Amino acid sequence: MTARVLVAGIGNIFLSDDGFGSAVAARLAAEPWPEGVRVGDFGIRGVHLAYELLDGYDALVLVDAMATGEAPGALTVLEPTVESAEDAAPPLPSLAAFDAHGMDPATVLRLLADLGGQVRSIVVVGCEPASLEEGMGLSEPVARAVEPATVLVRELVSAQLASAGGAAEWAMVRSLPDIACSLEMREM
Repeated sequence: MTARVLVAGIGNIFLSDDGFGSAVAARLAAEPWPEGVRVGDFGIRGVHLAYELLDGYDALVLVDAMATGEAPGALTVLEPTVESAEDAAPPLPSLAAFDAHGMDPATVLRLLADLGGQVRSIVVVGCEPASLEEGMGLSEPVARAVEPATVLVRELVSAQLASAGGAAEWAMVRSLPDIACSLEMREM
């Protein structure tokens, strides 16, 4: 059985480095991928992402700007458990207070669970932003991290596909010597 993997770039392209996930997704979407792998730029469309996940994916690779306190452009890989990601989100608000464009990944997973869906394995590839101010375009250090992030995502997807649909051995992925970034594996 072929594993189904969704690579989702997320973030707001109108907030400078918050567009990192979209930039990585655009680069990856231009490449050929094996059967069962879909790459998409979901931007700030969290509800769209939750509904896409209802199509039955085994694994989700989220790519986003993520403040960790590292130097701008540093890449970090997190492997939250599905339960911890869902638990991190508050209960969904009523429809009157629901902001579909302001959903963080935990809220997307909470919505997915509320809709009756699930994803077995999640990994987040985050990049330390230099700026989240209004404006289009990535800062220089974040723009330099786009290519290393694409290499990292390819490795993560390969690890998932090699696991034949089971829980991926994300921890097997290591930073490559020619990638100038920090890589850290940790649970949320």
